[in-house]
Formats: sequence, structure tokens, C-alpha cells
Amino acid sequence: MSNALPEDSVGIVTCKTISFDEPLRLACGRVLKQYELMIETYGTLNAAKDNAILICHALSGDHHAAGKYHPDDKKPGWWDHYIGPGKPMDTNKFFIVSINNLGGCHGSTGPASINPENNEPWGADFPNLRVRDWVNTQVRVSDYLEIEQWAAVVGGSLGGMQAMRWSLEYPERLRHCIVIASAMKLTAQNIAFNETARRAIIADPKFCDGNYLAHQTIPKDGLSVARMIGHITYLSGGGMGEKFGRDLRSGSFKQGIEEPVEFQIESYLRYKGESFSKTFDANTYILMTRALDYFDLAREYDHDPARAFSHALCKFLVISFTSDWRFAPERSQEIVNAMIKADQDVVYAEIESDYGHDAFLVPNQTRYIDLFSAYMNKIEVRS
Repeated sequence: MSNALPEDSVGIVTCKTISFDEPLRLACGRVLKQYELMIETYGTLNAAKDNAILICHALSGDHHAAGKYHPDDKKPGWWDHYIGPGKPMDTNKFFIVSINNLGGCHGSTGPASINPENNEPWGADFPNLRVRDWVNTQVRVSDYLEIEQWAAVVGGSLGGMQAMRWSLEYPERLRHCIVIASAMKLTAQNIAFNETARRAIIADPKFCDGNYLAHQTIPKDGLSVARMIGHITYLSGGGMGEKFGRDLRSGSFKQGIEEPVEFQIESYLRYKGESFSKTFDANTYILMTRALDYFDLAREYDHDPARAFSHALCKFLVISFTSDWRFAPERSQEIVNAMIKADQDVVYAEIESDYGHDAFLVPNQTRYIDLFSAYMNKIEVRS
């Protein structure tokens, strides 16, 4: 069986660690004296350095957005369907940069990293982060790569929040801002889901007040349940019903059958939770969900989103999905209304989809792909 990658793949990729020694003052008031960020790049930066795109990842994402590390890898990067030759983010045209956010657990400095002051894992002592902290570190990556202005900053969900923050805090450093399945702030229901997931982690006896690594243990059960809670909210009711219905994996409802009933959806959620708990850090999950909760784009602008967006200089594309109830189309419409009130150049589309919040990651959605590609094709870059 051939391991050859498709022609529209970015191919075999490598990641790179960038070390920063310049102290970073965080929104919480604490200072990181040094830190590392893991990045991947796809495509080629042109001579004018005006064809660069920054990818901002969502809650459980990382720097590995496209391609494979080895031909035998089971899965490519998390946004591989949309990054590569001829895809919406076309690497024949663009130079794409994907960063694992500060506080992450896939190479960037985070709670599982060693605190240089005591040579112990940071654990629960890692500073709280805000979306603006990620943007500020992304600016430093931009400077490291000598990219003065991004052709576009692109993100879905939590990534879309980062993209919007870019447009307000560093308006002269991006020409386009693509915001997909996102919001200017979380609803109370969203905050409630995040808190419930965090409580599942904290209630795990192996959590050890967040210092589980020092105790040489991992709260896998709590993290698994947290992921199950989150995953349910990323899917739509219709999509879940179509995929699983009430199908049984084992057991029977017939009298006299003692084997317990197990629905396919139960097995699926356990699998997703268990696999996630093996690759993700519990403290990072808590940190990322809190950053989501704290985000409020217009807080510093007297809670006036139109006033906030009046600072932007870029053009905008905003996309929502009909079945996304976690970040419903109404949240994207609020973004667009504020942009229009601020007299910004914005294109908005609500895409029919049965995939819920995960729709921005799923392949083979023709209207989404066509719209995304059409917008990106119009972004001007010098050869």
C-alpha cells in the first residue's frame, strides 16, 4: 500500500522551537522572563514578505495544522483540508505560519514545562493568560520572521477571538481578518459548560491541586470527562443523531438478556475522551477555557463593540454555521453588525451545515470551501 501523500498536501513537515529571552508582561500582571513557542510553516515567504498568513488555533489545537511528520502518520494536521496547494489557504500563493499558543502542551512553554526558577513543573503556578497575551507573543514571532504585516490573520472559535484582537491591538499589521464560528464574548451557557468541564478535572483525585506532575500522576479520568462534555457541545443534535442514532454497540433490550446496554454514542464519547486525555495537559485545558471565559472584545471600549472595531484598518470575512449552537450564527451577526456600525469592510456568510461547531474543520463542505477560497484568492500579494 502506497504512503504517498496527496498532491494537494503540504507534504512532510517539521516543527521549530523559537526561544524568547525578552521578558513578557502578561495581562494578569505577572512576568515570564523567558519562554518558548513551537511553530510550523507551510509555503514560501516571498521577497516582499507580504504573502504571510497567521493561523490562530482553537482550544485543543496546536501548531500542527497541515501535512504529516511521517508518511505513516494516521492523521495529518488539524486543518489539513484547508491548507495546501489549491486549497483555500493555498501554499502556492501564501506562506502560512501556525503557532502553538503560550500555555499549550505541544512544545510551547506551558503548565507542563519546567519552571527555571525551581526546576519543577510549573503546574498550577503557571500564570493565567488572556487572548491578548497570545496575540502579543504572536507579534514577537512576526518580528522574529521579519513579517511586518500579515496578508491575513485567520482563526476559528477561540482562534477567531485572537484574530479579532489582532485587528484592534495591531491594526497596521494585518490586511485581512478571517473570523470563523466565533464570538465577541462567551454566553453564560458557554461559560457554564467550561466550568462544568473544569470541575470534572479538579474533582479527579489525581489532580492534586494542579500539581499532579510533581506527584507523578495524571488526572486522566477527569480530563476524559471534560473532553466528553466539550465534544458534545461541538456537535449538532441532528448530526449526532444521523451518525449514531440510538444504535447499540452491545447489549439488548430483550427480557432475559443480562448484558448491559451500551449505545454507540457512549462508546464514541469514551474513546474521544480517553484518547484526548493521553495527549493533552489538564492544566492547559483549564487555562485555555478560562481564557475563553475572560475574553470580552469590547470591555476596554466601554462595552461598545462598534467603538472597538473603529480601530481596525483591515478587511473582514466572518463565517458562521447554521447548526453551531455553541457559537451560534447570532454571535457572528453581532460581530458583523458592530463592524458595519463602525463602517468596516466586511463580508459575512452563514453556511448550511449539520456538523455543529466542528463544521469549520470538516472537509467536503462545498459552499464553505468555495466561499473561503474565493475570498482568499482576492487577497493581493506581490510575487
